[in-house]
Amino acid sequence: MPRHLHLPELLSPAGNWECARAAVANGADAIFFGLPRFNARMRADNFTAEDLPELMRFLHSHGVKGYCAFNVLIFTSELADAETQLRELEAAGVDAVIIQDLGLARMVKELAPGLRLHASTQMTITSPEGLERANTLGIDQAVLARELSLRELERFQANDKPEVPLEVFVHGALCVAYSGQCLTSESLGRRSANRGECAQACRMPYEMIVDGELRDLGDKRYLLSPQDLAAVQEIPRLIELGIRSFKIEGRLKTPEYVAAVTRVYRKAIDAALADKDLSEIITEEDRYELEMTFSRGLYSGWMHGVNHQELVGAYYGKKRGYYVGVVRSVARDAVELEEIPDHLKNGDGVVFENLQDTNNEQGGRIYGQQGNWIEFQHGRLRTDLIAPGTRIFKTGDQALDQRLRQTFQGDIPLRKKQPLDLIISGKAGEPLIIQVKGQAVNVASSIMLEQALQRPLTLETLQNQLGRLGGTPFELGTLELHLEGNVILPVSELNRMRRSLVSADLKFIGSAPIQRPASSRTVTQMLAEVGSQVPTKSEAADAAPTLHILCRDQQQIEAALETGVTHLYVDFEDVRQYADAVKYVKENSSSSIYLATPRIQKSGEAGIFKLISRAEPHGVLIRNLGAIAFFRDAGIPITGDFSLNVANPLTADFLKQTGLERLTISYDLNIDQVLTLLEGAPPSWFEITLHQHMPMFHMEHCAFAAFLSEGTDFTNCGRPCEKHKVRLRDRVGMEHPLKADVGCRNTLFNAVPQTGAQYFNGLMQTGLRHYRVELLEQTKEESTRIIRTYQSLLASQRGGEDIWRDLKAQSQLGVTRGTMAEAI
Repeated sequence: MPRHLHLPELLSPAGNWECARAAVANGADAIFFGLPRFNARMRADNFTAEDLPELMRFLHSHGVKGYCAFNVLIFTSELADAETQLRELEAAGVDAVIIQDLGLARMVKELAPGLRLHASTQMTITSPEGLERANTLGIDQAVLARELSLRELERFQANDKPEVPLEVFVHGALCVAYSGQCLTSESLGRRSANRGECAQACRMPYEMIVDGELRDLGDKRYLLSPQDLAAVQEIPRLIELGIRSFKIEGRLKTPEYVAAVTRVYRKAIDAALADKDLSEIITEEDRYELEMTFSRGLYSGWMHGVNHQELVGAYYGKKRGYYVGVVRSVARDAVELEEIPDHLKNGDGVVFENLQDTNNEQGGRIYGQQGNWIEFQHGRLRTDLIAPGTRIFKTGDQALDQRLRQTFQGDIPLRKKQPLDLIISGKAGEPLIIQVKGQAVNVASSIMLEQALQRPLTLETLQNQLGRLGGTPFELGTLELHLEGNVILPVSELNRMRRSLVSADLKFIGSAPIQRPASSRTVTQMLAEVGSQVPTKSEAADAAPTLHILCRDQQQIEAALETGVTHLYVDFEDVRQYADAVKYVKENSSSSIYLATPRIQKSGEAGIFKLISRAEPHGVLIRNLGAIAFFRDAGIPITGDFSLNVANPLTADFLKQTGLERLTISYDLNIDQVLTLLEGAPPSWFEITLHQHMPMFHMEHCAFAAFLSEGTDFTNCGRPCEKHKVRLRDRVGMEHPLKADVGCRNTLFNAVPQTGAQYFNGLMQTGLRHYRVELLEQTKEESTRIIRTYQSLLASQRGGEDIWRDLKAQSQLGVTRGTMAEAI
């Protein structure tokens, strides 16, 4: 197989036209943007379908690519509109779409093959195994999870397996939860992050309740708000690892932010490619610009592994800016600093830190300076609320903003060179042939290739000689080598061929949209193929419903068996107890027991899969893409959990073909959307959760270690998760249970359980027969009561409305009607 050489791509965000211009002017190789529908940043200005032709002409004329973020789950009723948008993107010459939904990914390949398919970070690709599963969709680039370290990225072997270029985030806001796995906004506010409506609950203050008592954490209130990612110093190593695309977060940010961050990372990438020392290239002024344009504190994220003491500062959840210094004394309308930094000037905005209430802080623009005193306009600042020792941060720099705006105002010069993607072939006794991929241009050597006794032509040699394109409108792109044996050619001849190549009739990227053949296939045809497998309602009417109970401890298992439950899921924090649980169930009942995998699987964690397999369960509840092949190939029955995000028949059909016997319907769907899904695919494929505490945040960040220990990770934290029962209290007083899993990842569960019991009869009429109840912290007695309640529902002995009211009356926390009742 030919080996590819990928030059790194700098990918910048564009929430509007100004941001797109800022990205292009400051060195982006590509931008990503969204349309008003179907993107994960609905609050951005976004572009319209009418903007697309002009946008793509602008980008392509500057040698820049445009990727459209199409990175949300797609409901069944929306598939036709999604098809229309895909065709509009393809017709406008958009280069790629960034996709979360597996069914939509299938549509891209079948309906709009001219678009490149990029797997979004919302797909939660965290391991080579997960990437391999996603790649069966034919993806052209994969955006990996932000939570991967350099060491974990190395295991993807991007240099040795370049078939799927890899993309990673290098700068911007960090979600505390895994992308595609955060249900917090939906659970608390009916605004789904998987639908582009994240309410940023991670940026809100929380209190920690430990064993029933409020834990004093001092001024730390923002327990789930990470610092912002800044991986500029990691650029050289990421290039070494073969990472193809470096992504900057920020479609909700200003054009000044886009300009500054793009400029700094362009500088870093170019320096790294030239083997220059970044510590000398990236200056304090560069760091100042990164801090000033937006920062909650800059940190390397997970690049160097987990550090629970540093990732989340916990003092604030909003922009902080550049640190100025400390107050020495105060006077009316003026403040004395211990030292005045050189960059501080009149007109700059500053804020005086108030950790007791970060939403009520003093601040304003500097009106004048005398010595170490900074003065403010009369009456604009209450200095009586500012104490000596208060820290000051700079939040605004008008001169910097003006300088950054100047970079993208007016005409933007053509900066970008056309990449030349070359195919090189030949063997001893024949000429070397260099062909330009996608163009009818090739150059043959005037000297025959000879067998090399030493120093044969290598990828590095060809890259070095053919890459010397300075002074031309071109730059070296990818190289495909098809050389037979070890051959040699004089360097002088390679140089001649390079000169001949650039003087040939090469076509530069034009301003017109690229014309691509349209597909005659439609989403209606795709849905009909899935729908043809749906049995008639009369065929499924006689089957009895099955109740599946998910247990999280031994007492709950005992309660399930004593109430006659025949289908159990077991999800223990300590998977070493799985073997004993399986043995207990098999010795005390004829019930089946399925063991749950973790939500996240990283390279090197396959030992957990082996442990589950050795426990010899009847089946496995699959929660990540990377687990499917392992258990399927082991011959163990597998059911897909909610975390696989099944929202439409096309996604369901794809996952069923992987070997999953059933699929849990996504928690993003309301009852109408569930019913529509069940009309479009066989109900026997599905299972629905009727009762649960919604798993809201699922995160690499461990709040146990961060705030109940001084440890940086599981090796030195002392495992407080095993010693304490912890809840996080939100602003309205709800205390949400916090749990750790086998990988030390935390899940914050909604304090209030939800039920879909009132929709049971309607679901039964569709032919759906598999229903789940998930227990969390219930005692054996409480578990028994809940199980018997739902057994009576399935036996038609009680109605759903009656159950809802009954559980609400008997439960200390109460029961909501659940997210199924609300449209997202």
